Amino acid sequence: MEEDEVTSVYAPRVVLTTYPGQANVKPVPLEWAAATAEARGPVIVSRHPDTIAHRNAIGAYGGSYCIYRAIACALKQLPTTHRPDFTNTEPPFEVPYQPAWSDVKKITSIDAWGHVAPQVFRHYLDKGMDLRPTISCTKAHIKMPELDAAHKAGRLPLDGKIVVQGKAQPGAAPNEDPGIEVCVSKAAVDPVWYLPGVADRLGISEAMLRRSLFEHSGGMYPELITRPDMKVFLPPISGSTVYIFGKPEDVRDPTKEITVRVHDECNGSDVFGSDICTCRPYLLYGIEEAIRTAQRGGAGVVIYFRKEGRALGEVIKYLVYNARKRGVDSAANYFKRTENVAGVKDMRFQALMPDVLHWLGITKITNMISMSDMKYDAIVSSGITIENRYEIPPALIPADSQVEIDAKIFAGYYSASKVLGEEQLQSTIGRSWEDVDH
Repeated sequence: MEEDEVTSVYAPRVVLTTYPGQANVKPVPLEWAAATAEARGPVIVSRHPDTIAHRNAIGAYGGSYCIYRAIACALKQLPTTHRPDFTNTEPPFEVPYQPAWSDVKKITSIDAWGHVAPQVFRHYLDKGMDLRPTISCTKAHIKMPELDAAHKAGRLPLDGKIVVQGKAQPGAAPNEDPGIEVCVSKAAVDPVWYLPGVADRLGISEAMLRRSLFEHSGGMYPELITRPDMKVFLPPISGSTVYIFGKPEDVRDPTKEITVRVHDECNGSDVFGSDICTCRPYLLYGIEEAIRTAQRGGAGVVIYFRKEGRALGEVIKYLVYNARKRGVDSAANYFKRTENVAGVKDMRFQALMPDVLHWLGITKITNMISMSDMKYDAIVSSGITIENRYEIPPALIPADSQVEIDAKIFAGYYSASKVLGEEQLQSTIGRSWEDVDH
């Protein structure tokens, strides 16, 4: 009975992997660094019956969400043969071809044509193939209490285009000030890795990258080993979200003032306001500066990467918090506590991060709202100029996160106002757990 249930949805024969030269393997040509969509070709990874023979990439669309799609199909809530209707889904603003799109040294971890795939590769869809965008663009309003406070303080005046009058929120008192809303253009970006380029960026061989990905994903993707001819991999991880303040086309103009904040996810602080780190206040500082730049006639860009806990994950992160708070939570031990649990202090590997900046066409950053030496080095070494760097203002640093900031400055983070020695690190102490029930 169980076998009948499975074969009612899937073919009786299970294909665990494929090999180059098989009779039923006819991948669509894909030339990663080609200068036109036609010459480049689409990224095709679907196992749809009309597409599986033409796959030219390893993995699945949707990043980590491919697992939820699998469950939906198993529950028969989603047909395995479903193909999206892309009517009216095209981007509401243009991200046109840039020379960087044809340079493997600049873009190797995202599909530069991913936002227009249903349009530029329409003829493949018309043939019945299942191909999907890996980037989507839209427009929206954002509303955050810190931005309302900045408006009330006079730092973010209404301009009718970027900063607009807010609307009354549900449940608000009739005379309550609705504050402001901020108009943004934004893009969701899933990772698409050109394996030779990723390996080169990381300074390892493609063979080592493929084997390590295979081993440490539980052997989920045997084609990493059996299909060396397939050079593109869609990893089961989350990507990034781009927020653009001002005109999207202005980010490509080197004569304009451009402010950028590259931010790595921190759910505890960004969403829930934890004060053990500076993530939310630094994010909001970056957003505010991006908006102010746009109001001055430039453009602001905030890129939010899903790399929770320095890409170590939230489970590891909380274990580290426990180790810190059960001992002396000093700046001197900040990175040591992480290494004791995770074995490494950081797994974000910022070398891949600048790709999205090159996709947008950014060649110069006027104001970089970041203290990270790793982000700075990655961006500059990729060919983008950074003119000014800005650290988080001391007034925005929660008391318990001084441990984090001092440890990072000592480790090499940028600071124009502070130089720290070993003795000062020992004296920077975070609070211990309060003797109360939580």
